[in-house]
Amino acid sequence: MNFDDYRGIWIYIEVKDGQIAPVSLELLGAGRVLADKRKTELAGVFIGSGVKALAPTLFQYGADVVYVYDDPIFEHYRTEPYMRALLDCCHKHKPEVILYGATPSGKDLASAIATDLPTGLTADTTILDIEEDTGLLLASRPAFGGNIMATILCKKYRPQMATVRPKVMKALPPDPSRTGRVVEEHIELHEEEMRTKVLQIVRETAKKVRIDEADIVVAGGKGMGSKEGFQLIHQLAEVLGGAVGASRDVVEAGWIDHHHQVGQTGVTVTPKIYFAIGISGAIQHVVGMQNSDLIIAINKDPNAPIFQSCHYGIVGDAFEIVPLLIERLKEEIPKIKAAADVKEEIRHA
Repeated sequence: MNFDDYRGIWIYIEVKDGQIAPVSLELLGAGRVLADKRKTELAGVFIGSGVKALAPTLFQYGADVVYVYDDPIFEHYRTEPYMRALLDCCHKHKPEVILYGATPSGKDLASAIATDLPTGLTADTTILDIEEDTGLLLASRPAFGGNIMATILCKKYRPQMATVRPKVMKALPPDPSRTGRVVEEHIELHEEEMRTKVLQIVRETAKKVRIDEADIVVAGGKGMGSKEGFQLIHQLAEVLGGAVGASRDVVEAGWIDHHHQVGQTGVTVTPKIYFAIGISGAIQHVVGMQNSDLIIAINKDPNAPIFQSCHYGIVGDAFEIVPLLIERLKEEIPKIKAAADVKEEIRHA
């Protein structure tokens, strides 16, 4: 394998319901840094139906090139057609690095590509860097239960690949003046050849707030005492219209499902407001929420490390403070909403 044949940083661009996934824009920001360091091009790879029109958005967020596979067969994500399209693009253009969002479809596609090429794949990466001279990708991720960070290298194969967690990287501010080139690709695929068929799309109707998309996250730790005590976290989140988060200890105790876990081995969140209630503040948790706009901590231990990471801290018993907070919020939130409605009426008068 001649590594000199492989050039460019690629981002697999995920599209859902006609919208570019936020993690793809975040990866363009990270990819721009890597591409500049290597003095090479940053490319986005679109696979979908009706996606060509979205290409200018990728240029605004840092891409130099956009490869497009636009065909009705790609309307819904399926491993086989998407894999064949991306493999076709890899064989034609030989990228040095490919980055994917660590989403269900991103993980599925990345593992399929890595197996077929073959090459290495680092999953759930949280830190990315690249050696300027050699092009060796340095992909770091939590290991051994989040107690250490491991940097993983792929020295003998190309392209180098990694999946990256949403909310870990930062998207660049869009620049409407940026342009680039669109490369339309085509691969001959027939529906009757596909081993999987999409029979029906059933959309979730429950109005649940996703923790990684929420503006407000109320997270609780073992300081809540029990699964019953943890219900106070749910109550505060409901009043605020926020999502429920949890420390690793709470998840391991079975008080709440793993997808609520915030931290190195859970979800990274960046809400406008983050409540850390009964959470000691271990580094494994803090790295998953430290970029929140406002962090409010409640803990009865004045020496809890969480107070070193918050903007506002309350030393006291959560079982005394949180019920008072809920009661006050129930009084004030309707007033705030009413005032906002009056302002809106005046604005449109």
